[in-house]
Amino acid sequence: MRREVFISVDIEASGPIPGEYSMLSIGACNVYRPEQSFYCLLKPTGTKVDAEALAVTGLSLDTLHSEGLDVAEAMSKFSEWAVATSSGGTPVFVGLNAGFDWSFVNYYFVRYLASNPFGFSPLDIKAMYMGAKQCNWRETRSSSMKRVLGATLSGNHNALDDALFQAELFRLIRG
Repeated sequence: MRREVFISVDIEASGPIPGEYSMLSIGACNVYRPEQSFYCLLKPTGTKVDAEALAVTGLSLDTLHSEGLDVAEAMSKFSEWAVATSSGGTPVFVGLNAGFDWSFVNYYFVRYLASNPFGFSPLDIKAMYMGAKQCNWRETRSSSMKRVLGATLSGNHNALDDALFQAELFRLIRG
């Protein structure tokens, strides 16, 4: 059995679903060694935008077109980082509302690299918290978890900052 290495991942996107909307940034860190982190901006893959989603990110499509990495290059760098960070272990994708972030990350890995270093399933912090605290779903908001767990970090829609915050929540839940 290979050692599991939990990697907190957060993304920002131009809308709700991959394929039609673009992943704009990726932030990730080793949950138990958060100084091991990854961040990149990606060139948009299309022009379709949900104005509210884009406003939340604080990113500009024009800036991303000039400063973002080509998608295949970004995914290759992210894959290499995840594998190297796992040091021979199994990288486990950890996310807060993992379904959203996972849908983009998995889609991009499969579409642009033909494989996903995280395998085929994510670990969701919201579900983990719900099980650990025996609470209801509406109590799994990050603001509620932050208050109950005494987290010191906060989310701000910067993918790396959010990945670091998620990692802190994961550590506090898991103990």
